[in-house]
Amino acid sequence: MSLLPRFFLSRPNSRENPDVPPLAITSRRRHLGISVSTDHCQHRPSVRQATRAAMRRQRINVPSPDPDRDKSQNPPHSTEKRPKPQDSHSFHSERNVFLLCLAMRAVNSLLVQTYFNPDEHWQALEVAHKIAFGYGHLTWEWKEGIRSYLHPMVFALLYKVLALLGLDKPWLMVKAPRLLQSFFCAIGDLYLHKLSHVLFGYCVARWALFSELLNWFMFFCFPRTLSNSLETVLTLVGLYYWPCLRASSSRDPAVSRSWGLFVAALACAIRPTSAIIWAYIGLLELWFTSDRMKFIFLETIPIGALVLGFTFLLDRLVYGSWVFVPLNFLKFNFLSSGGDYYGTHVWHWYFSQGFTVMLFTFLPFSLAGIAMAKHWRLSGLIGWVLGLYSVLGHKEFRFVLPVLPVALIFSGVYLASLSNPHGLRNKKEQSSKSCMIWPAKMRWAVVFLLVTNIPMALYMSLVHQRGSEDVMNFLSREAANDRLKSILFLMPCHATPYYSALHRNIPMRFLDCSPSEERSIPDESDGFMMDPSGFASELAKNWSLPSHIVLFDSEERKLQEFLSLHSFKEVDRDLQASVAVYALTAP
Repeated sequence: MSLLPRFFLSRPNSRENPDVPPLAITSRRRHLGISVSTDHCQHRPSVRQATRAAMRRQRINVPSPDPDRDKSQNPPHSTEKRPKPQDSHSFHSERNVFLLCLAMRAVNSLLVQTYFNPDEHWQALEVAHKIAFGYGHLTWEWKEGIRSYLHPMVFALLYKVLALLGLDKPWLMVKAPRLLQSFFCAIGDLYLHKLSHVLFGYCVARWALFSELLNWFMFFCFPRTLSNSLETVLTLVGLYYWPCLRASSSRDPAVSRSWGLFVAALACAIRPTSAIIWAYIGLLELWFTSDRMKFIFLETIPIGALVLGFTFLLDRLVYGSWVFVPLNFLKFNFLSSGGDYYGTHVWHWYFSQGFTVMLFTFLPFSLAGIAMAKHWRLSGLIGWVLGLYSVLGHKEFRFVLPVLPVALIFSGVYLASLSNPHGLRNKKEQSSKSCMIWPAKMRWAVVFLLVTNIPMALYMSLVHQRGSEDVMNFLSREAANDRLKSILFLMPCHATPYYSALHRNIPMRFLDCSPSEERSIPDESDGFMMDPSGFASELAKNWSLPSHIVLFDSEERKLQEFLSLHSFKEVDRDLQASVAVYALTAP
């Protein structure tokens, strides 16, 4: 019985398959017509060389003598790429993006310590505080039924949880709502990344997220508890699900559109003016979809009725009567121009001042990105919203906040083109390596955006008009030490937070500025600003003497004699916003 050569019994060469047994190797070589000698010492090099040469010539996969056995033990190598676990990879990628955004927005919310707009407190937290604790002030809007309780209810639930845990301390009562809003903001940031990725690819998604996190106004306004902030989150989430904005979609268009409709209805329930955004998207979908009847009668009407019915019942429960908020809101703000009572701007204000200031140094990048991307459906949304809001007399920065991230997506388009100009033509060509190319133009652009937006964001969030919030921190400490009995705010109405920041049920009074049918008669706030000394003297005839008076230094100089006459002396002053606090020294 002849023995096999030691060459075939030895350990296989590293270039060959180590799992194939020696007999299989021998069979493969015989199949190729290569003579195998038992004198391994003489012929070992020639066998190796012949084997390699034959395989190079034929360039074929060597067949196995026993295909069934070979397939079971040693599956043949395939030239086809195995499918990657896209879902798992996508999940981890989205999770990482969300965690990054959540961490940054949490820090962002803690850094926002200034006063911006009264509605952050008086239309959200103050209402929530009254729902949760039974005391707080409701402004005239809630008496007229032009606001829905859906948005304040979110923070009322938060307050209830804090109270149950024994954590309803003034400091946490101020910080917790903004921390909750930072969670919502992170969801919005994630969906901005997802929307940019779907529309323009990986590189644009990264730079769009960079633009949103860096933009000074998003940093300054987004974590605040304004209804506009939550509306912006819902806008970003909703846009992602609408098929009309995509060239193609792998997901079921009907399912995707249903989610988009639900989110859109929720945004309109929180802020009825959000219908301006979704009317544009709805008309686009109606134009491009092939199942218009299904879209209208089986999706839009049922989903809209469901959300509207829920908010209708919620408002009935809290108001105590049937109130149709969208109709009341429409009557006051559009049919009667009631918003003009709080000031008007020229028609081009959003184009010439408002939105341009919000974009700030991102403006040229966004304009270049719009021209480069040529995605007119999405960029058209910006023009549609700015144009319709320009018709209204009363204008504010926060009204157009929902389309600011959309403009920043196009800023991401241009920034991505600086690092990978060819990759923008094909989303599939974009990769993490191509996005990390930093030519000189890219470096200068990033440095320019950093040095212009970061100082602006920090100044507006930490310094500008900080006194209006700091004064409530001082008053809450006074209340904790039982030195606070009652407060009179001799300043324009809603110039500071109220019970939601103090979290102490003590008598407080501020100057009313509710709209009146008699426009010629000034309200209390206007009357005080026209003649501070005369108004205060008249007020003192019928007041219950407060223990503390809060006022701005611009009116303080005119009231020095009045304050001395009634035995008040200064006990605190904040340099920002120049807010002064006077305390009663003698009965």
